[in-house]
Amino acid sequence: MTIRTLESLGSLAGKTVIIRCDLNVPLKDGVITDDGRVRASLPTLQALAAQGAKVVIVSHLGRPDGAPDAKYSLAPVATRLSELLEAPVVFATDTVGSSATDAAGSLADGQFALLENLRFNPGETAKADDDRKVFAEQLIAAVGADAFVSDGFGVVHRKQASVYELAELLPSAAGLLIETELKVLDQLTETPTRPYAVVLGGSKVSDKLGVIGHLLPKVDSLLIGGGMLFTFLAAQGFQVGASLLEKDQIDTVKGYLEKAKELGVTIVLPTDVVVASKFGADAEHTVTSAETIEETPFGASGLGLDIGPDTSAAFAAVIESSHTVFWNGPMGVFELAPFAEGTRAVAAALTKVDGLGVVGGGDSAAAVRALGFTDDQFGHISTGGGASLEFLEGKRLPGLEVLGWTA
Repeated sequence: MTIRTLESLGSLAGKTVIIRCDLNVPLKDGVITDDGRVRASLPTLQALAAQGAKVVIVSHLGRPDGAPDAKYSLAPVATRLSELLEAPVVFATDTVGSSATDAAGSLADGQFALLENLRFNPGETAKADDDRKVFAEQLIAAVGADAFVSDGFGVVHRKQASVYELAELLPSAAGLLIETELKVLDQLTETPTRPYAVVLGGSKVSDKLGVIGHLLPKVDSLLIGGGMLFTFLAAQGFQVGASLLEKDQIDTVKGYLEKAKELGVTIVLPTDVVVASKFGADAEHTVTSAETIEETPFGASGLGLDIGPDTSAAFAAVIESSHTVFWNGPMGVFELAPFAEGTRAVAAALTKVDGLGVVGGGDSAAAVRALGFTDDQFGHISTGGGASLEFLEGKRLPGLEVLGWTA
């Protein structure tokens, strides 16, 4: 595996470097509720500052649809970055206007500026290559950039101006975060220490089909939880009440169950689930066998919202006995306390893995932090989300290829 790294850029002392980070953090009333992505960006930012670069940070936040929207401002992120870096972070209120130019121009060597949300400009996510290129050229001109560092792994599967065109137009390299992500993902796909278990959850099985298909020949065990488990149960002929079900994926799931048998891969499905009368923290709920979901007092209107305690224990046993584990997707509706225990059990087991235990970003990363776990309890918490899944599906990632990446 090769990719251009920071060393390929030579000395950056006195140079203005644009760095694409993924600072797309959750906000509630203007307050960051999970700063994991901000903290993950620090090593590369500190490395650039230590070289004496003038560091101009760019990122998106949310989906503001190509126009300024105060609720998607990166201003709170600038404040948090300044606290974590223990250094001022100049905040520009635009991306390619006078504020961006003034912010970049005010920097001394080793100092930081953060530009406003890239997606306030339609050129960032434009479908036309030329439109994205124009926006990238405007960014370069606004801040007087000499080089580009790509360090937002969560966006490398997107062909966007700050991911692809900036890397084409400037001397470019991957940052330390991307280097780390690639090393971990390479180990998961090419050199896992066995036994190797993959734990998949989340709402839709259709979101994970590519991962299942690509990893099935590589793993020893595949554990299925979350909303997607009900499509697997339906594929076995069980009734699932009003639980989330993708009927159009049942035949595909049947095919994977057969393929697993052929390959000698153990697919571990829930034996019990937590079924509720409705979706809500105050819902009546009960634990029932996975085979008898519609035999609870809630009948066919019962909703499965978490794996049950027997399944949690079984999953934990497989995870703890494995030496490589990749987990993506909560086991239930972890945001609601009555339905968080399955996710908590998987997270706790992952902290006990004798080897590499990887939390696969997105909702899984949010869940472990919300449930009180700390990043250093796990082998690796990915910042990738969708990018990690596409890598594990074997897809091409344009934001990596433009940096010279070869698998």
